[in-house]
Amino acid sequence: MPLFLYRMETRNDIQNIEDIKLLVDTFYGRVREDEQLKEIFNTVIQNRWPEHLNKMYRFWQTVLLDEHTYHGSPFVPHAKLPVSETHFEQWIKLFNETVDTHFCGTKAERAKWQGSRMAEMFLIKINYFKNSQTIPLV
Repeated sequence: MPLFLYRMETRNDIQNIEDIKLLVDTFYGRVREDEQLKEIFNTVIQNRWPEHLNKMYRFWQTVLLDEHTYHGSPFVPHAKLPVSETHFEQWIKLFNETVDTHFCGTKAERAKWQGSRMAEMFLIKINYFKNSQTIPLV
């Protein structure tokens, strides 16, 4: 067999803040260009992308590296977004593809699981608040 058939791509697991930044920057770069998601994200975030990305670095650093740099309630800013299940499905698709493109391992799998879990929880809560007079607690 030709040698090129034996060449295997090596992807490492998510190990440090630089890996988190690669994941977050690549993922949100894709979101900002995605036909289904870009309008929602760009309308809400506007010119505050650097702050949003920094917050996402801290969030994923806390979740995946057990370095507690994120403080806050991640759901509250999402409570009134004009999104549906199809938006979350696209978000998960892009997120999982981004993780799989760059990483392989336990933390990469945890990132995908956590992203899916978060999307499911956010969708349930968003739908609840759409049909309720209740206001989410800050």
